[in-house]
Amino acid sequence: MRKSYDFSRARKNPYAKRLKKAVTIRLQSDIIDYFKAMSLETGIPYQNLINLYLLDCASEGRKLALAWRK
Repeated sequence: MRKSYDFSRARKNPYAKRLKKAVTIRLQSDIIDYFKAMSLETGIPYQNLINLYLLDCASEGRKLALAWRK
């Protein structure tokens, strides 16, 4: 390793906005099982499938319809 590096010509990572962020989320086991089964069918890791599903919902602007009982 060098003692010092010259970063004067460095540029920002153009993919920085695309990086994923690790979060903790609690999901019901049947939801995990559903995506794991779909993962076996498609060959895509289940975490990626969940991410793709949520990305599709966000990009389409889907809203969750909730009706609370009184």
